[in-house]
Amino acid sequence: MTRNCSFKEYITNRFYNDIFDEVSKYIVRSEDIVRSQLKSYSIYQFEEPVLSKLEVRSIYVEDQPNMQISFDIVVNAEIVDKDDADKIFHQWFKLGCFGDLNCDLDDFQILSINIYHNKPDYQNRLSDKLLHDISRDDLDQVAMDFVARFYPEALKRPMPINPHLLADRMSLKIQERDISKDCSVFGKIYFQDSEGEFYDTKRAEIIVEPVKAKTIFVDPRVYFMRNLGSVNNTIIHECVHWDKHRKAMKLESLFDSNATKIACKVTGSVEGNKKEAIEWMEWQANKLAPRIQMPLSMFQVKAQELIEKYQSELQKTELVDILEPVIDELAHFFEVSRMAAKIRMTNLGYSEVRNVFIYIDGKYVRPYTYRKDAIKENQTFCIGLADALSESNASSSFKEKLQTGNYLYVESHFCLNDPKYIENNRLTDYARLHLDECCLVFDLQLSATNQYSENYHSLCFLNRDEATNIIFEARYSDSANQSKDEMITEHLGKILQVLQNLPMTFSGTLDWLIRQSGMTAEALSEAADIDKKTIYRLRTEESEDIKIETVVQLCIGMKLEPILSDSLLKAAGKSFMLTDQHTMYYFLLHIYYTHSIHECNELLATQNLKLLGRKNRRIRK
Repeated sequence: MTRNCSFKEYITNRFYNDIFDEVSKYIVRSEDIVRSQLKSYSIYQFEEPVLSKLEVRSIYVEDQPNMQISFDIVVNAEIVDKDDADKIFHQWFKLGCFGDLNCDLDDFQILSINIYHNKPDYQNRLSDKLLHDISRDDLDQVAMDFVARFYPEALKRPMPINPHLLADRMSLKIQERDISKDCSVFGKIYFQDSEGEFYDTKRAEIIVEPVKAKTIFVDPRVYFMRNLGSVNNTIIHECVHWDKHRKAMKLESLFDSNATKIACKVTGSVEGNKKEAIEWMEWQANKLAPRIQMPLSMFQVKAQELIEKYQSELQKTELVDILEPVIDELAHFFEVSRMAAKIRMTNLGYSEVRNVFIYIDGKYVRPYTYRKDAIKENQTFCIGLADALSESNASSSFKEKLQTGNYLYVESHFCLNDPKYIENNRLTDYARLHLDECCLVFDLQLSATNQYSENYHSLCFLNRDEATNIIFEARYSDSANQSKDEMITEHLGKILQVLQNLPMTFSGTLDWLIRQSGMTAEALSEAADIDKKTIYRLRTEESEDIKIETVVQLCIGMKLEPILSDSLLKAAGKSFMLTDQHTMYYFLLHIYYTHSIHECNELLATQNLKLLGRKNRRIRK
């Protein structure tokens, strides 16, 4: 079990006697003040009040320059009558103190003592773990204060912050070393002279070397595995640790001499026995570093400049249509990652950035938008093929939606099958800008294989581009999807009229459907990849050896509505089994039926399944 380091605990254990003596002296030398309290609040008459014992109730700490701190110790003092210990009175006192952590508080001083009335209103308050009290609403102001102290020119005009120059101004040194075998640690900062562990690639082992305080180590392999923006963020992240967390780490070292450094990982870690406070330290460093790299006011100026530039150059009026080049240029200008620029725009209220750079099934989804608040933070209109297939088996309500044929799988969306929304197997511009009107909603979850804490999830949902290693799973949302009743009812009415006219036999049903489609034998032969003689035989003779693949090809060739495909399969005496191949057939006939057989085969190939048609074969990866 890790130790919960507490400044109150440290002060109480080390300086209890000093505190006791000071309160005891105060009771003697300020007898009039103490007697006034006794007279007002005690039922007893005290001849000679003395201190019996005390309890440290709380300590309020205020940050001071360098490693100095001032703090008020609030104690509950038990006062008794010297000649009658049964007369007891409790009085709270406040002791004003000062000390320097650089000398382990060896210079501890009690500067004042008074009757306690209320807690102090400190401007630069530190917590019991000597961490800065920074709320989410304060982040931008804290970041700008940091920039004003170390890089003031970056608040005068938009510019990238050079992390090496920043570190130099903070008297920090940067060195490149292989830190870990698997690159799981890409940065470290040392707060005290210590022994450092590094990975020796030639010897393939961890080695230990002496290191100096105020040194940042960056693993050079990160440049190749990540990007320059991520490396810059790592260095500034460590600079934030030095500026904001030295005192917390010093307190930790007073309890655990091994706590001399912080290692920067995906979720952050501290070396030594400290575990609890690191989450708070990492939250602060993670939130502040990009805000330092992209100060609020200057980022707003640059973002607006680029929005106007690309709206003019691309002749686009919709913000979502120019966000991709805007985000990329912001990332390049401020020397940050695309993800960092995207999150920063979200901080400024550009909610549309959620809908750009979404990478699914080997390609980027076209930018889209929807009515504000149409979906929750962890919901999406996009779903990959594998998740779509999985949900069509796992979710009965989703499967019912698909069976109606009212939705098509288009550009990674399940969209209402209507010319207003779909044209040439692509979303219309109207649909792309009004997804809440026509597309199904899915709950977005992080796969169980991800090693990210829950509080990281909201950022992960923004990170769906090609470079991410985060695995997402989309699940159908029953509560978020409401059917478009009028449109669907009208469509179903037309289909039911067709069903009432279908013959009972397979050949009769096929012949009737071909005639209704208006397709010639030659056209259907090409569209279904079946020779004309086979089609002629199937529509004129009853056969008992019809392959299910043949029926699927005919349905795809005629682009039959799902209900009609189901009818043709039933007439042939065929049904789908719970296999990967048949699950994909179901998907093709119910959600992808407006696509050509060649496009359907491309989808089959992505799943390493047998193709349809005369080139029927298994694709090997």
